[in-house]
Amino acid sequence: MNHTATIEMETPPAPPDNQVRLPLGVLGFEQIKNYLLLADPAEKPFAWLRVADNASLAFVVIDPFIVLPDYKPDIPQSDVDFLGLKDASDALLLGIVTIHGQNRATMNLKGPIVINRHTQTGKQVIIANAADYSVQHPLPVAAAV
Repeated sequence: MNHTATIEMETPPAPPDNQVRLPLGVLGFEQIKNYLLLADPAEKPFAWLRVADNASLAFVVIDPFIVLPDYKPDIPQSDVDFLGLKDASDALLLGIVTIHGQNRATMNLKGPIVINRHTQTGKQVIIANAADYSVQHPLPVAAAV
């Protein structure tokens, strides 16, 4: 069964600057608006986009440029305006990771989460050049020994 990873996490409350507001939610979770972006150095390059008021629900996310350095998402102007992005450096992009079993994981490149670094407001965006990318871009997964 393919599914977005959700796990029970016990973490201390995040500082306010880790708060992310997604006014339109995430596909399939439109009703959830408030998240915390949590990163543990031991889990790099992965991070968690955790529901602010439900520690048991979190998405594994990754910077898509780490996996695919030549990734060139074309963010629609309406989304740039919605997020108030003035420059490309204002945007933090995150790809949602899906775990497909013990040795297979993928990342959604068609619908990254784009966050304004200054306002901490984000949106899951369907990029204009989505036909060039996959919702199941393979991630290298090291086999457990």
